[in-house]
Amino acid sequence: MADSEFNGRREDEPLLRGESTYIDGLDVPELEGAAQAVFVRSAEAHARLASVDVTAAREADGVIAVFLGREVDGWPFPPRLPSMNRDLWRPLMAYDMVRFVGEPIALVVAETRAAAVDAAEGVIVDYEPLPPVVDLDASLDGETLLHEHAGTNVALAWELDLVPDDVWDGCDVTVEFDLTHPRLGPHPIEPLAGASSWGDDGRCTAWVCSQRPAGAKHVIETLLGLEPGTVRAISPDVGGGFGAKGGWGCYPEDVAVAWAARELGRPIRWAQTRSEASLAMGHGRASRHRIRIGGNRDGTIVAYSVDALQDSGAYPAMGTNVTTNLRNSGTGVYDIAHATLRGTSVVTNTTPTVAFRGAGRPEAACSIERAVDRFARAIGRDPLEVRFANLVQADRFPYRTAVGATYDSGNYPEALREAAAIADYQGLRSEQAERRAAGDSNVLLGIGVSCTTEVTGGGEGERATAQLAADGTVDVVVGTSPHGQGHETTFAPVVAAQLGIDVERITISHDDTDRSPIGGGTIGSRSAQLGGAAAHGAALDLVAAARERAAELLEADPDDVTLDSGRGLFHVVGTPARSLGWADLGELSVDHHFRSQGGAGSFSFGACVAAVEVDTATGEVQVRRLVSVDDAGVILQPVLAHGQVHGGLALAVGAALYEEMFYNDEGIPMTVGLADYLLPSAAEMPFFECEETVTPSPLNPLGVKGIGESGTVVATPALHSAVLDALEPYGVEHLDLPLTPEKVWRSLHAGTAAG
Repeated sequence: MADSEFNGRREDEPLLRGESTYIDGLDVPELEGAAQAVFVRSAEAHARLASVDVTAAREADGVIAVFLGREVDGWPFPPRLPSMNRDLWRPLMAYDMVRFVGEPIALVVAETRAAAVDAAEGVIVDYEPLPPVVDLDASLDGETLLHEHAGTNVALAWELDLVPDDVWDGCDVTVEFDLTHPRLGPHPIEPLAGASSWGDDGRCTAWVCSQRPAGAKHVIETLLGLEPGTVRAISPDVGGGFGAKGGWGCYPEDVAVAWAARELGRPIRWAQTRSEASLAMGHGRASRHRIRIGGNRDGTIVAYSVDALQDSGAYPAMGTNVTTNLRNSGTGVYDIAHATLRGTSVVTNTTPTVAFRGAGRPEAACSIERAVDRFARAIGRDPLEVRFANLVQADRFPYRTAVGATYDSGNYPEALREAAAIADYQGLRSEQAERRAAGDSNVLLGIGVSCTTEVTGGGEGERATAQLAADGTVDVVVGTSPHGQGHETTFAPVVAAQLGIDVERITISHDDTDRSPIGGGTIGSRSAQLGGAAAHGAALDLVAAARERAAELLEADPDDVTLDSGRGLFHVVGTPARSLGWADLGELSVDHHFRSQGGAGSFSFGACVAAVEVDTATGEVQVRRLVSVDDAGVILQPVLAHGQVHGGLALAVGAALYEEMFYNDEGIPMTVGLADYLLPSAAEMPFFECEETVTPSPLNPLGVKGIGESGTVVATPALHSAVLDALEPYGVEHLDLPLTPEKVWRSLHAGTAAG
C-alpha cells in the first residue's frame, strides 16, 4: 500500500491516535451526571414468568429505580417487514413469558454501573418452564407454539416457480442433499451501547450504536408515541456492525432506556458486556437448505431447486427475510433454465436473527456452489470445467434468471479464468494427483473453486444535501452511516470532481438525524452506489444552483455561464477573464434524492480458488492459498475496497472452519463469549491474494457496485469445497460448516472404517 494512498484516508488519524469517540466514552454536557442502566436477562429459553421480585434491588444502595416489562409504556417491536407474520411482535421487555436466553426482563437504573450490576443480581425471577423449541422441523410442526395468540410458528413463507416433473425426469443425473448454514455471532469490537437525554424543550437526544440512526429515530418516536421530530438520534463512532446494528436501527433496550430517561427526568447510559452481546445481539445465518440439482452428462445443468428453512429466533427481525435473497441470486452465475425456490422462516427459542454480513447471499452461494461440485462429481468431471460450461456469458447482460432476477452487468468467465490462473489451478491439481499417487496420507491437499454473484444496493435509494458556505467550503450531508467503510474518504473526491475545488474544502457529514433525518443507513453494500450517487447528484445540483447565482452577479444568461472545473471558477462562455469563485457566490443549499431505476440493485460478482491442507492425525485445516477476483464495477477507492474484501475473506475463513453459535436441546447457548465461540485471529488467516475486474453498472452514474460482502459470499463456498475435496479419497461426500478439527477427524475415521 502506497503511503499516498494511506494518507488519503480521512478517517484514519483520529482512530489511530485514540481520538475517536464511542458511546461508552461520550463526554457531552447532555450526559453530565447520567445514571447507569443494566438489564436483567432471562436465564430460561422458554418459560412463563410466575413472578419477578425486585424488592431487594429497589432497596439496594445507589439504585434510582427498577422497571419491569409491564411498567414500560411503549408499543412492542413489530416484525421488521410487512411480509412477516404481524402477530409475532416483540415486547420491549418480557412481562408474561420469556422466549430466549438473554431476553430483557427488568431494567435497573443506578448512580453507578457497579451499583446497577449488584442490584440486578438481586432480582429474583420465578420461572415456570415450558418445552423449548430449538429444532427447525419441530418449530414447523407447531406442536409447541412460541406465540400462542398467533396460532403458528411460521414467520414468513414464499415460493417461486415449480420445475415440472418432466424436466427432472429428462435429466441424466440428479443430486439431492441437505446443507445446514450454522448460526453465527457478529461479535463486533463494540457491543451494543446507548444513552438518552431529554431537554427542556421536550426533545430526546438518543445516542445509538447503530448502522442506521434515521431508523432508530423513527422507532423510538413511533414506539413511545412521540410526534415526528421529537427524537434526535446520533451515532458517534461505531465499532463494527456486520448487520447486527442495522435492521430497525436500534434494539428494544434503546427504546426502554429512552422511556426510563423521560420517566426519571435524568440522562441514562447503558452498555452491554461481551457475554451479554453473545446472548442478546442478533445472530446470523441459521438455516437449512434442501437442494436438488439436475443435468446431463455433457456437463449442462438443467434444473435447480432450493427449499430453505430459516431460523428467525424468538421474534421476527431482518434474519427472517434473508431467504428472499434466493430470489435475487439463487441460481448463482449459471445459465440454468429451470429453478424452484422456496423460503420458510420459523420462530425458535433462540436469539433473534438479523441480516448478518451477506444476509442470505452467502447461504445462496454456498448452496448453488456445493450443488455444482456434487453434480460435477456425479458425472465425473472437473468442477472448474463444469462451471465454465454453465456460466452466463458476457454478451447476455442484462441477464434475466429463471426466477425473474435481472443481473445488470458482468463477465463471469473472465473473473473465473483470472482466479484460476493466479492460483495455478492446474498446477495444484497436478500436485494433488502426485501426492495421492505417492500415498501421502498424512497431509491431504484439497482445492476448492467458486464463482458467485450477489445483489447489492437497490431499494428506497438515498438522499444527500450539499451546502455551500460563505467561505467557499462545501458540506455534504448524507444519510448513510459509516462504521469503518470510509464514506468521507470515498464521497469527498466524488463531489470535488464536480465542483472543481480542492477535496480538503469538502466535508462529509453523517450520523445525526437533525441534519440527515432520512437515510437507509449502511447495510447491504449500498453506500457507494446509493449514498455516493446521491452525493454526486447533490454536487451537480449545487453546480446548477451556483450557475444561476453566478449569472445574476455577472449579469448574464445562466445558459451562457460555465464552470471551469479545473480552477473552480464560473465565467461567461468566451470571457474567462471575468470570473467568480465559489466563495464569491454566498451561501447555497440543495437536496438530492437518488434511486436506481425501479429500485433495482446491482450485481457484484467474483471468483475464488482455495487450497487447503488437512492433517489426518488431528483433523486440523490449514488454508494454504486463498485467491479472490472481485468485480464491484468502478472502484472509487482501491485501498478501501481491498480492505472490505480482506474483511469479507476473514469472515469466510471463520464461517467455514471455526464459528458457530451452538444451542443445546434446552435452548441454552453453549458458546457465550469469546472463550467458547471460536473467533479466528490473524494467526489463523492465510495471505490474501486479491485482484479485481471492472464491469461498470448501468444503474448509477458512478458505475459502482457494492463490495462490502463480496469476500464472504465468494470465499465461504470455495473453502467448503476445498476441505471436502481433500477428504474425497476417504469417501466423504458432505459435511456441514464449520469444518472444525473434530468434525473433520471424525469424518476421516468414519471414512477409513467404511473403506
